[in-house]
Amino acid sequence: MVIAGVDPYTGGDAFVIVELKQWSNVDFYEDDETQVVWAPNRKPSAHPALQAESYRKQIAAYCQTVEDHPDAVKALVYLHYMPKHQADKLVGLAEEKKIGLFTQSDRSEFLRYLQGRFAPSSGAQAADRLLNSRIAPRPDLLEQARLTLKGRDGFILLDRQIEAYRAVFHAVDTAFRANSKSIVIISGGPGSGKSAIALELMAKLLSTGRRVCHATGSSAFTHTLRSYVAKGKDQAKLFTFTSDYAPKPQNDLDVLIVDEAHRSRSKTRVRWDPAKNSDRPQIESMINAARVPVFFLDENQAVTPGELGSVHAIKTYAQSLSIPFQHVNLTGQWRCGGSAAYDLWVRRLLALGDEEGAWDAQEQPVRWTGDPSFGLYLAQSPAQMENYLRTRLSEGWSARITAGFCWKWSAPREDKSLVPDVEIGNWMRPWNVRSDSRVGEAPPSKLWATKDGGFDQIGCIYTTQGLEFDWAGVIIGPDLVARRGRLSPQRAGNLDPKLGLTSPRIVPAEEFDRLVRNVYKVLLTRGLHGTVLYATDPETQEFLGTLIPPLEA
Repeated sequence: MVIAGVDPYTGGDAFVIVELKQWSNVDFYEDDETQVVWAPNRKPSAHPALQAESYRKQIAAYCQTVEDHPDAVKALVYLHYMPKHQADKLVGLAEEKKIGLFTQSDRSEFLRYLQGRFAPSSGAQAADRLLNSRIAPRPDLLEQARLTLKGRDGFILLDRQIEAYRAVFHAVDTAFRANSKSIVIISGGPGSGKSAIALELMAKLLSTGRRVCHATGSSAFTHTLRSYVAKGKDQAKLFTFTSDYAPKPQNDLDVLIVDEAHRSRSKTRVRWDPAKNSDRPQIESMINAARVPVFFLDENQAVTPGELGSVHAIKTYAQSLSIPFQHVNLTGQWRCGGSAAYDLWVRRLLALGDEEGAWDAQEQPVRWTGDPSFGLYLAQSPAQMENYLRTRLSEGWSARITAGFCWKWSAPREDKSLVPDVEIGNWMRPWNVRSDSRVGEAPPSKLWATKDGGFDQIGCIYTTQGLEFDWAGVIIGPDLVARRGRLSPQRAGNLDPKLGLTSPRIVPAEEFDRLVRNVYKVLLTRGLHGTVLYATDPETQEFLGTLIPPLEA
């Protein structure tokens, strides 16, 4: 809750964030003062003062109404059911964070605080200014990660993000005290803060002297982190792949942070390094390699056969090895970017269900009703999409166009120019470069999403997953068409060799259906501020026109 009013001394806007808790009792979670348990059989929560502090920082940092006077925003905790003596153990950290803490016994003091904070006049205009405030663009993930690893200001974590962060530190402390292993699973959709938590954890754990590595199953994501975030070759070696751990000895690392863990595969095959090959599932290899493996995943982002990273799979391995585990679900978390309403709309469009990991073939798409912080438009042609996004690019936003894998992907010509394989009517553009080397002005495959020159090529799932842009353009190809009021994957329209066009038995029909939906779920959720769609199939384009506002000429 935020209370808005007028500062009695300056006459300016004043705000108080009130973290309300209906707790009547509280205790530290295993002597960790940053985590508390307030009822039997409940998972630990972050100390309420930490929650209040994080919301204050977030509003002060990103609401432009208060950017010039962040002291206008204060925060406190009100435990309105809890007797004062029950809250004594919470006071120390609250005082350290300069967060007021009031209990059931402090009602009069709470009222006096508010009376001193606000002048006796209406706060309606201040509230309107806050509600209608322009939200400043959040720092670029890669730039923020680079600063974090340098020891500068870290990411601002909120609510369940704090719980996830503290859960990892608690697991590390517990495992080392008991000379044992522990597993933490952190799940959530796009924008829920998984990568921010992972990189913040990595920086903090490194600063305490722990042996830590970061791993992903995405070549583009890992190489981007090495290029933009790591400082020097030694730090670059800390950013690894899920395929690196089959030959590692037990507990070679203190902590292994696995981002994009849904891409973990059933076995490891590395053509250029056969010593890493193994028939053991990558999840099992990574559990073996670290005393505390931490898995970050979104179950609706598994996009190729053999990707087995799921909450259920990791729990199953943990139980089979008698390793304790904890799962923190970030679903419902205040997002770091994008739009929660849009993510839900995408799930319904693709019949992926409302909850993580669900799939509902009967899910009905709904009309987009809008979100003030997010734009969604239907282009009438790929050229209109490109022109609109190029304008956003010229205004200082980041932007890329991606497409389903529905066109051939040719090697460069002899003159080193790219072949415009993605052909839609008179509009033709090349795919991103396939190799690790620049071709003309086009950046190498692994850096297409972030390097200058990438906008002039079309990206695919393999160069996009794990990364994000301010604005995303998505071309829905003939592998996903609208028929009878819902979208239906079509094997004949897909040219991704990993999905088994020529060998249908490799990828059963139901699995193909789910993977194609997941691919488009990833492509459609890369934009932080907006998405522009276009479908090559006329009936699909007409169907989307009933759900999405048109992009104005």
